[in-house]
Amino acid sequence: MEPALRASYETCRRMQRRHDPTYYWATRRLPGPLRPATHALYGYVRIADELVDGPHRPPDPPARRAALDAWEAELAAPRHPVAVALVDAGERHDLPLEELHAYMASMRLDCDRVRMASWDELDAYADGSAGTVGRIMAVLLGVPERHRADFGHLGQAFQLTNFLRDVREDAALDRVYLPETCLDDPDAVRHAVAGGVARARAHFRSGERAIAEAPASVQPGIRVACAVYGRVLDRIEAVGFDVLGRRTSASPLAVAGAVARALAVRA
Repeated sequence: MEPALRASYETCRRMQRRHDPTYYWATRRLPGPLRPATHALYGYVRIADELVDGPHRPPDPPARRAALDAWEAELAAPRHPVAVALVDAGERHDLPLEELHAYMASMRLDCDRVRMASWDELDAYADGSAGTVGRIMAVLLGVPERHRADFGHLGQAFQLTNFLRDVREDAALDRVYLPETCLDDPDAVRHAVAGGVARARAHFRSGERAIAEAPASVQPGIRVACAVYGRVLDRIEAVGFDVLGRRTSASPLAVAGAVARALAVRA
């Protein structure tokens, strides 16, 4: 690998370690040859997220959409180091990077006020924003083709868990992902969150067979990620689904315990 390309991958690795250490350490459980591509995919979607949510995001919705358009164009003509690494990873591993066009479409929805009319609408959004990443990762990890759609469901489970955890933070950005829910009604919020937790757990269950049939070398990393997100759902249940008034992130000790249990699982 040429030094410039190696530096591009290193940029992605550092980005993932800085912004998402939990996912980074899950990635560290993957076989070495698969890690650079995982870092690169993370880096690409992270930059898209920063264009929508980051502290230096463009000032208004049209400018954010224009920035996303420019970032999406990097898939065809990469110049930014992160895009260079991702396109190279796509070629090396025959990844379906065309899935990322659906991802960018979901990101454009986040450029302005968000309200979801139904769970079906939320599922469609999550399929674009996270299901796409799950299906790309399925190819990278060598998951049998018949189970790649199930990895899309795992991606949706991760995304829905994040939404349930971050209801208060998203509301500050004028985004309400809980379908048809008034955040001024605590009982309605708890009811919607309880329904969301059930849906997220169902998505995780739908991916269990896919994980079991994935190559043994990649299963620990997948199980670590699922375990960590599962602990967030446990925490939300433990506080009575009161995501507006209680801390919903899992404690470091709880996360460590979940990781240990996940790594003890044998396919």
